[in-house]
Amino acid sequence: MLEKKDINLERAVLIGIITKDQNEEQSKEYLDELEFLTYTAGGEVLKRFTQKMEMPNPKTFIGTGKMADVQQFIEDNDVGTAIFDDELSAAQERNISKILNCKVLDRTNLILDIFAQRAQTSYARTQVELAQCEYLLPRLRGMWTHLERQKGGIGMRGPGETEIETDRRIVRERIALLKAKIKTIDKQMSVQRGNRGAMVRVALVGYTNVGKSTLMNVVSKSEVFAENKLFATLDTTVRKVVIHNLPFLLSDTVGFIRKLPTQLVDSFKSTLDEVREADLLLHVVDISHPNFEDHIASVEKILGEIQGADKPTIMVFNKIDAYEAEPFDETDLQEVRNSSHYSIEEWKRTWMNKLGENALFISALNKENLEDFRKRVYDEVREIHVTRFPYNHFLYPDYEDLDLSEEE
Repeated sequence: MLEKKDINLERAVLIGIITKDQNEEQSKEYLDELEFLTYTAGGEVLKRFTQKMEMPNPKTFIGTGKMADVQQFIEDNDVGTAIFDDELSAAQERNISKILNCKVLDRTNLILDIFAQRAQTSYARTQVELAQCEYLLPRLRGMWTHLERQKGGIGMRGPGETEIETDRRIVRERIALLKAKIKTIDKQMSVQRGNRGAMVRVALVGYTNVGKSTLMNVVSKSEVFAENKLFATLDTTVRKVVIHNLPFLLSDTVGFIRKLPTQLVDSFKSTLDEVREADLLLHVVDISHPNFEDHIASVEKILGEIQGADKPTIMVFNKIDAYEAEPFDETDLQEVRNSSHYSIEEWKRTWMNKLGENALFISALNKENLEDFRKRVYDEVREIHVTRFPYNHFLYPDYEDLDLSEEE
């Protein structure tokens, strides 16, 4: 699945827990995702450690016995990084670092690192830095390296102000500066959105790595960066798209993920204005992923947080070329037939049946069923456009009435 023989990859171990709220199957899937995140960040996972617990240990997240196993493995295999699947408190991070004597990251820190690598524009870098500063603030005490002084020295410290208090003041001032910068850029972007006129706006949303950018490239005939890694796209890309003479604006937004850090949701809310202001959402789903229903729930949860849950939405089930139902052995009396055995036709007869025309099944990579996709998007955009400009209805006939003989 992942190529792991690159000598430049950072050696890491993953640590997760199994609780009453997160069973063994869920824990395994979260660790699968954490491994993909680690690979995306430039790491190589040597081993996973899991432990069944009622609740995380408030001091070291996992128990002392399991921690000793992790410590021994790290020493024996020259591992430089331990990555925990859940967010660690500042105290937990300090305690674990002392025991393991290596770099200790949690899921939030790892995602922030990937975002820092992927941020291309000044706006994205500012948003990521804000999230990093807000994550860093409560964790300053006990850090191995002291913050580089933004300012300080004689006359700059208050009476009796300690080093840690100076650091906190520097970070708080930086947070205030970044928030002000984002506010200024937001105003500029709001003006840009206003200058686009009254064109219908369509936004691609979905879990990370479901193929949104690939679909964007196919539909808009542009070259948006797409890669089989998590968070390949951070900056919102907007393109003018024309389907059979009907123009609209299509935007490709940052992908979502389970356990998305609160700091990122807050700092990227402004980027997601494209979602809030869209007239239509295309919720892209990787149907080949075994837990795509959980992905849908995660995306819908975040859409609710940014006031985008009530918008007209078309579910676009992508990667049908990669979908494979697990074989079912009817002679095995122990095997229970569940959704993992469903064919795509059987999926269509489940809750997806209620979506009717708002459920599309495509392969953006292989360009399968794209004509059905174009027809459905055309009809929906046309309805929005005609509602907005009733006198333009004759310019854009129903899809069935179009003369497609001259189309490419």
